[in-house]
Amino acid sequence: MLLCFFFLDKGLWLPSQTVARAMSSSGGATPPYTTLAISRPTESITHVELHRPEKRNAMNSAFWSEMVTCFNELSEDPECRAVVVSGAGKLFTAGIDLMDMMNNILQPEGDDTARISWGLKKKIRKFQETFSVIEKCPKPVVVAIHGACVGAGVDMITACDIRLCTQDAWFQVKEVDIGLAADVGTLQRLPKVIGSQSLVNELALTARKMYADEAKSSGLVSRVFADKEAMMAGALEIAGEIAGRSPVAVQGTKINLIYARNHSVADGLDYIATWNMSMLQTEDLMKSAQAALEKKSPKTKTYSKL
Repeated sequence: MLLCFFFLDKGLWLPSQTVARAMSSSGGATPPYTTLAISRPTESITHVELHRPEKRNAMNSAFWSEMVTCFNELSEDPECRAVVVSGAGKLFTAGIDLMDMMNNILQPEGDDTARISWGLKKKIRKFQETFSVIEKCPKPVVVAIHGACVGAGVDMITACDIRLCTQDAWFQVKEVDIGLAADVGTLQRLPKVIGSQSLVNELALTARKMYADEAKSSGLVSRVFADKEAMMAGALEIAGEIAGRSPVAVQGTKINLIYARNHSVADGLDYIATWNMSMLQTEDLMKSAQAALEKKSPKTKTYSKL
């Protein structure tokens, strides 16, 4: 499937603030998508923008499948070395579009309890894949959050690798307020992101809002910016630092970080030993070592596509 990417001319340099403004002003969703705007602010960075601003970027039926298609393509795209995710309009996302999803969730099909339950489990697993595909993508994903991140938005950002937000941003695990337990990632990933089970329990059981300062102090986000423009410039800068390094090293690092998070130290050490017995046999190692000896950034070297 062809994506309509926007490329800067290779010989043109623009300040990150200028590029950030371009990233934040897309004209609409990128066909064939109806909920996402896809662009290439630089040659090796892909920007995925949630684009239903009139609906506060609420997640409708199309969104759940379009995210899977998008990130599966980015996983295989050798031009893409880092991804930035953001939201169009006044806020990042209001979470699930309840009106749109009502038929899917509240009117399940089936002849009896067993068949209804079987069908519901399949739907839930499909929804889970929408965010798991972000985690499975070997390209690091930087998510930039402004305004509000509610409900399923928290599920999504906990599957991303680096989280940034604006000073006015707030976060809310909203599911208990609508009569269900969060089931697409928050309860599984948030404890690993924050590290305080007590705080996670409080957020999930009370549905209270967490504001930017607390989000940073708890480890949910790593940086807080004054406004969206500054945040997008910061996201682009981080993505640029990642994209400028060996894709063998970067993608291997992401994959092994996630493996180590979910396994024992001994298992993680064994996995990275097996991983690097082949990945160390790359020309990228010599190029990066040469840059270090020359006291230069790895970004000064040209690495082959992966």
